[in-house]
Amino acid sequence: MEKKEYKIEIDPRILELLGPNLYTNIYYVLAELIANAYDADAHNVYIISEEDSIRVEDDGHGMSYKKGGIAKYLGVAKLSRTDENDSVTDLGRKKMGRKGIGKLAALSVSENVDILTIAEGEKSGFVLSRHPDDDGLLQPINDIDIHFEKIDDHGTAIVMKNPEYKLHKTNAAIKRNIVNIFPLIDRDFRIHIINKDGKDDVIERMDDIFAKSLCTIITLGADYGTLANKVNVPFADKKDTLVDVRPAYSEKLPLINSLGEKKEYQLVIEGWIGAYESTKGRKKDASDFPDNFISLYANKKMGEFNILPKVGKNRLIESYIVGQLYVDLFELSELPDMALSNRQGYKSDDPRYEKVISYVGKILLPEIINKRATYASLKNASVQKKQLNEQRKREADLKRTVENFKRKTSERIASHFVDGEAYDSNQVKAVVDTAINDSIPDFGIKKKVDTAKRKILISQTSADKDLSDLVYNFLLFNGVPAKEIIYSNCDEAVSRIPDDIPIFDYLRDFFVNSYSDQKIYVIFVTSENIKGSFGTMAEIGAAWITKADHKIINIYDFKPQEPLNNRVTWQSTVIDEEGNISMTKLNADLFCQKIEDVCTKLGYQPKERKTNMLRLSDSVKIV
Repeated sequence: MEKKEYKIEIDPRILELLGPNLYTNIYYVLAELIANAYDADAHNVYIISEEDSIRVEDDGHGMSYKKGGIAKYLGVAKLSRTDENDSVTDLGRKKMGRKGIGKLAALSVSENVDILTIAEGEKSGFVLSRHPDDDGLLQPINDIDIHFEKIDDHGTAIVMKNPEYKLHKTNAAIKRNIVNIFPLIDRDFRIHIINKDGKDDVIERMDDIFAKSLCTIITLGADYGTLANKVNVPFADKKDTLVDVRPAYSEKLPLINSLGEKKEYQLVIEGWIGAYESTKGRKKDASDFPDNFISLYANKKMGEFNILPKVGKNRLIESYIVGQLYVDLFELSELPDMALSNRQGYKSDDPRYEKVISYVGKILLPEIINKRATYASLKNASVQKKQLNEQRKREADLKRTVENFKRKTSERIASHFVDGEAYDSNQVKAVVDTAINDSIPDFGIKKKVDTAKRKILISQTSADKDLSDLVYNFLLFNGVPAKEIIYSNCDEAVSRIPDDIPIFDYLRDFFVNSYSDQKIYVIFVTSENIKGSFGTMAEIGAAWITKADHKIINIYDFKPQEPLNNRVTWQSTVIDEEGNISMTKLNADLFCQKIEDVCTKLGYQPKERKTNMLRLSDSVKIV
């Protein structure tokens, strides 16, 4: 039998340094090994949890020692493709590998990795180690000791012994994390997760699973348009707005190729971006990848898991965003390699990357955020209409109960008195007390009516939104629930009343014509802008009619007029031409005092003044 030698073509010291530091997460390692299987034209990859090892086995073409396949594998850091002629596999797949170092990925998990392969019945095996001999020779594995769990005459197994990273305990968690970084799964390429009990779970195509949990989506390119059919949109008349099927984004981009030639290339972006209906319970484990991300792929292989921190503004609504975008120009063989060595990002100064980041940040992300806000408004309007109908019913019940009480009481009192007879005050009092006690209804309904009402109205104009937002956010910071605030220009739908219900009708129905004495507290944000705002002036009038208590947050140098209570000290804020907000120390203190006072009067426990002043100093300039 021929004696086989396995010599790795790299300085052993490089392996010792690079091996444990190349990857930071076992799922990135698995993605590299899965990508190698894909490039080997495998149809199945098996990730097998064993007692003291993790095995990744595939049914690709395997590597032949006689035909030079093993020698090619051991040629670390040699480019696997340089032009389009060697960029596709025998099955016509676009090759994912390029640098020739993905084979070292397993060394990030284990010091010693068994490489077992079979091609046309020819077996070969050796131990890839972080500490090879100085001559680069690796320990061979005898044919008799080479065995496979799932394959017969062709394929490869990577066995990571005594792994320093652990897989999740459940197949579901493993599947969830793998598909986040390797979504290319279909009938022609399947990934199997096999636990220690031998249970075989096949991973489904993940974008299908994602789509089912979305409330809105934008698809780019014909290959992803079918995802739109899987998004559940309960608002039929708005489906065209929430489900947006588009052709791939494309634009010409001048680039310099690997030969130094300047040519024009077509940058094409395909894929999808969407927003979850809810984020509740999505991340099951602290070690899971986050569920809100925008990933970049090239040739179907992940190059960067999450660009959301680069294109977003760290807003709360971004926690709902998820997307997978495919840009094959990133991996065009004739262009310079822009992928980082560990496949966890791209060179940020490459013009291809800059163009994609710009498109996603300036166009795609704002568009999907607007669609998510539209969905939230529609959902909130539906819920609020139901709540308003229930509230109107309670108001009607309260009115009917009070009217019945008045009628019965007056009838009982009248029946005890005879015309022409004289009654002393004690007799009258006794009759009235008896009539009231006999007729008084269950006024528990009044408590229900009072509880269901909004507590605070922020009266403002859209031109003063920045200051109004500050007021709103400070109310939230001091414990007021968003659902108890009316703020017509709020970014959060829960604090707006439905678009088709005028705010004046709401105020009339539940505060002017109501038997409940629960009043709404109004915070007026006043400026020169309210002079041209019929809505704000009407709200001022409504507050006066209902005798609603109110506070004034004023923009300098406007002077609030009656019927606003301008006899008390109002808070004054300066906003310059560029929209920057500033306050004197006194007015900053007044701002906090007024917010705290509103909260206290409505039964909420506000923050301490020191805490509020510190928070305010992060939002405005205090001079």
